[in-house]
Amino acid sequence: MPAMTSLRRSVHIVPGSNDRMLRRALELPADALVFDLEDSVTPDNKEAARRAVTDLLAQGSFRGQERIVRMNALETPWAAADLEATMAGRPDAYMVPKARTPADLAKIDSILSRLEQRYGYPDRSVKLMVIATETPQGLLNIKDLAVSPRLDGLTWGAEDLSAAIGARRNRDEHGGFLEVFRYARIMTLLAATAAGIQPLDTVFVKLRDLEGCRQECREAAGMGFTGKLTIHPSQVEIVNEIFSPSAAEVAEAEQLVAAFEENRRAGRMAFAFNGEMVDAPHLERARRILDIASRISRKGEPKAIN
Repeated sequence: MPAMTSLRRSVHIVPGSNDRMLRRALELPADALVFDLEDSVTPDNKEAARRAVTDLLAQGSFRGQERIVRMNALETPWAAADLEATMAGRPDAYMVPKARTPADLAKIDSILSRLEQRYGYPDRSVKLMVIATETPQGLLNIKDLAVSPRLDGLTWGAEDLSAAIGARRNRDEHGGFLEVFRYARIMTLLAATAAGIQPLDTVFVKLRDLEGCRQECREAAGMGFTGKLTIHPSQVEIVNEIFSPSAAEVAEAEQLVAAFEENRRAGRMAFAFNGEMVDAPHLERARRILDIASRISRKGEPKAIN
């Protein structure tokens, strides 16, 4: 199970060229805000978007949100300039789209190390969150991408992968992902957890289908994802709710941890609890639930959703 270095349930993406949306995002309850310089910004507006995002990073009134910049893909003419400009605003992390090989991430790491020295950051304090499945190469190299230095989260994307492989659609008639996209989702989860970093589910693009969003969040959380990317304000609270432990889950986790302590003193690490045999993996899951609940409480939210 990956260590949760920061509370990151809802990771909300905002167009970097839309001042109204940028300012509105500051009021959202998202755990992390991603200021997008890539797909939502036209080539003619790249420079202006960089200035707007850098100014917001430097002057914005953030309420504990993690501040992430989605840079342009490394092979574009804008990537290096994105890093050069926005590091002045002191972001917490960068989201890297269309990653293909570990060499891509090594090049970004080298640029950031130089900029960290320039601006007085601690070494490798600026993290990377990688979208690992937007190219066929990235999906095939995903386990190697996940262990790159600076990496703190791994997510995936179906839309760019659809275009890259020539897929006519990425979901079936019932709304579920087609086989190759399910594979991308599963490999993201496995690569992230194997590397000990956070696995984050992709966006849900049907903006008016909030029940569909809720259902996909439940599925992702059940699989082991720790959060989800969002692209509309209405999705944020749903994501926060589903990826937060319920009051019943917190209560049961507290009881289970106490039962493990009692049984440990008696020399047992496997015993019956609520009619089920439990052992070390159950303890790990319980501690995970309590850790998330504690982080939510420190953020100022209720510890659990009733």
